[in-house]
Amino acid sequence: MPSQVAFRTLVLAALLALAACAPMQHSEAPAEPQAEPQAEQRPFVVVSPEGNREDPWYWLRDDEREDPDVIAYLEAENAWYEAYESRYAGLVDTLFEEIVGRIKQDDATVPVFDNGYWYYARYEEGKQYPIHARRQGSMDAPEEILLDGNAMAEGHAFFGLGSYEVSDDNRLLAWTEDTVGRRQYVLKVRDLATGELLTTGIEPVSSFTWAGDSRTLFYVENHPVTLLSYRVRRHELGAAGEDPVVYEEADTSFYTYVGRSRSRDYLAIYLSSTEATEVRILAADDPAGEFRLFLPRERGHLYLPDHQGDRWIVRTNKDAPNYRLMSVPVGAESDFSEWTDVVPHSEDVFIQSFLVFDTFLAIGERSDGLLRVRVRNWDGEEQYLPADQVPSTTWLSGNGNPRLDTTVLRYAYTSMTTPTTIYDIDVVTGARTMLKRDPVLGDFDPANYATERTWAQARDGEKIPVSLVYRKGFLPDGTAPLYQYAYGSYGSSSDPRFSSVRLSLLDRGFVFAIAHIRGGQEMGRHWYDDGRLLNKMNTFTDFVDVTRHLVREGYAAPDKVFAMGGSAGGLLMGTVANLAPDLYAGMVAHVPFVDVVTTMLDESIPLTTNEFDEWGNPSFAPWYQYMLSYSPYDNVRAQHYPPLMVTTGLYDSQVQYWEPAKWVAKLRAYRTNDAPLIFRTTMEAGHGGRSGRFERLRETAQEYAFIIDLAGIRE
Repeated sequence: MPSQVAFRTLVLAALLALAACAPMQHSEAPAEPQAEPQAEQRPFVVVSPEGNREDPWYWLRDDEREDPDVIAYLEAENAWYEAYESRYAGLVDTLFEEIVGRIKQDDATVPVFDNGYWYYARYEEGKQYPIHARRQGSMDAPEEILLDGNAMAEGHAFFGLGSYEVSDDNRLLAWTEDTVGRRQYVLKVRDLATGELLTTGIEPVSSFTWAGDSRTLFYVENHPVTLLSYRVRRHELGAAGEDPVVYEEADTSFYTYVGRSRSRDYLAIYLSSTEATEVRILAADDPAGEFRLFLPRERGHLYLPDHQGDRWIVRTNKDAPNYRLMSVPVGAESDFSEWTDVVPHSEDVFIQSFLVFDTFLAIGERSDGLLRVRVRNWDGEEQYLPADQVPSTTWLSGNGNPRLDTTVLRYAYTSMTTPTTIYDIDVVTGARTMLKRDPVLGDFDPANYATERTWAQARDGEKIPVSLVYRKGFLPDGTAPLYQYAYGSYGSSSDPRFSSVRLSLLDRGFVFAIAHIRGGQEMGRHWYDDGRLLNKMNTFTDFVDVTRHLVREGYAAPDKVFAMGGSAGGLLMGTVANLAPDLYAGMVAHVPFVDVVTTMLDESIPLTTNEFDEWGNPSFAPWYQYMLSYSPYDNVRAQHYPPLMVTTGLYDSQVQYWEPAKWVAKLRAYRTNDAPLIFRTTMEAGHGGRSGRFERLRETAQEYAFIIDLAGIRE
């Protein structure tokens, strides 16, 4: 491995042209040119009611993404990234070939029967995007291609299919697409019989649904500046003039979504924030009618209804922090005295989801940190679907269960050693049919790997579940490299699932760990509440305490612990890098949310106002000081930092590119060591990175190569 000095000498010539265009720091006396890009510091004050702050890298924010100084700096960082990666380019290629080699490239999803047609998606050998298709009545019928992502992506550096939906009469197809990466979708409609494009493009759209007349669409329009979903319009095919607004949400802390009940009898407008829900409903066969309130919003009350016969089944946290399922007659929705328990609240079981059927109810729930499925007949008889390992994950297939008039339930199962497996089970007879297990090509054998769960004690005494996977033969003797992952925000749980990509780490001796830290909901609603707002620091210290536990128990060598997180998990990486840099031999932060205070002070930045109940509003005390205490950008200081790989997308609408750009610039200025610090901006993508399946796999190969190289493994 070349020294940092030697390495800089090798790449200096390649960087000079781009780095010279970027704003650089200069001393009064001439100095040796620096290989690493150094962003110029320009005076700027971030004004706040609770206190002003200096931010000399604020100029890296360019909402239009056209400032030549900004683009030059990002390109200089990309050049430095590529030059660093050149030291292990062969390893990247090897990993990419391994990862792609395990994939059945012409794979297809399990077909789903809905309204007379079998629907499925399939890939073709060597192609980047899925082909969505259907067959009428039988899988032996001729194939009708609905959407070919490969053809649609031609001429675009980025392509993303949002969703698609066929009208009730099976004649019309509506879909949304994104060719920028900003998740601001364009809605289009095509006549499947003639191929005619009936609607060429309504934008920006986040969600849509068909009404029962097969000619009316309801869609949610996004705000052009904040990108919040806020306005519902009705679009009637062939009608002249502007689409009428049927609802507009004035509270910027709410998201807006449109959908349809599984019975297909009702349209619904869903309005949701972290702390409240409101739903408005309309008969699907009356698209010209007015939506009526299901139940008015009330702070602290979260609910989700679905229709079944003459009643609604509702998931609600009313007097039930872990949720319960209740029944209310159609027409009596707003009278809570008419609501009755179907599945009561439990202190130990968190109800995450449910599906209603004519003769039974399927419930996705969390118990002891694991996701499982409970099936309950309407007469009260219950059963749990089998799970073969601990830890493992069992969940309901939402798209795989379109019909209510069936006794067959489709669900999925996986563990960290078992590829995702799709089952149908007859809830009356108990007969179970395995429909598909995701294929893994090559010499993969699940018997060569082992998974287990351990519990780490947090500094406040809480027990943190940790899911582990490794290749058999591993001994907890404190010599193995460890890759630790977590997310820990928004109540989003990180379930133990299989990954064929991950095998490239396990086969090189790594232990892979998922830390189920507070901020998710693995252990129930309190797990989320204990990891947000003024409890957010628990998220970060839990991660550190899990690391210390794994090292102490021999799962990892103290000098070979690596960590990764993305988005809010990138915030986790940034904060942990400030708090405990000595624990980690390397960290990866994908699209990291690291400039917490400045972003949350600016309500013009997309999605900010909706997140006040997640992070707090820094315009007021005590939120300002608390957020300031952990914000990664604000807490960069003069200390050694571990090697860091940071990624972003120029068109990211979730975490703006300038957050990681500013963070990296500040790290370069403050850190007291010369550990690798590489930063890549994908110039043609957004939050999810590149869009093609192989492009994404190459990005994973680049991430793994960075870590494997740091671990001293050369092959």
